[in-house]
Amino acid sequence: MRVGILGTGVVGQTIGGKLVELGHDVRLGSRTATNEKGATWVAQHGSRASQGTFADAASFGEIIFNCTSGTVSLEALRSAGADHLAGKVLVDVSNPLDFSRGMPPTLSVCNTDSVGEQIQRTFPDAKVVKTLNTTNTAVMVDPAVVPGDHDLFICGNDADAKATVSELLRSFGWRTIIDLGDISASRGVEMLLPLWLRLMGTFKTATFNFHIARS
Repeated sequence: MRVGILGTGVVGQTIGGKLVELGHDVRLGSRTATNEKGATWVAQHGSRASQGTFADAASFGEIIFNCTSGTVSLEALRSAGADHLAGKVLVDVSNPLDFSRGMPPTLSVCNTDSVGEQIQRTFPDAKVVKTLNTTNTAVMVDPAVVPGDHDLFICGNDADAKATVSELLRSFGWRTIIDLGDISASRGVEMLLPLWLRLMGTFKTATFNFHIARS
């Protein structure tokens, strides 16, 4: 499968590396076609890896991952082009973390809206699926680094799109994927981030995850 990834930071590079490892062709996208971090990543990952602009990556991908910061995701996706997103599954991994006032960050959108919903409203022809945003990058692609049972959340308006993404996530090693319903559930999973950050400070590590226990 061809996968386009928007964002050349740690999240995009980590997810892209896992996808290449699994045999997919991956193109990282950024504002420029010659992004230095993207070029380094391509050199490390062989013939299945490539880079380009946001539009190049979105056009290339049969499925697209938004791995940009939630505060700039709409800008990046507009650069990618609505025509390149239309009809495609768009996996939103972003969080609306606002660091403008220092640490800890605040949420730039919450309670009555979310980045996931903003993306779906702005690009109604894309099939937006929110997932992976509630855990560290290393855990995203290798959940076994956290021992025992733990869970991943997913939401979106299109059931087939969620099924497609869930199958891909299982290839990463995820066993328990909890479907929270439509894209409005993005509010809840994005608002987990202040708690996640507090837990990271308490545990002194980012290698942990949530587990929902039920009767």
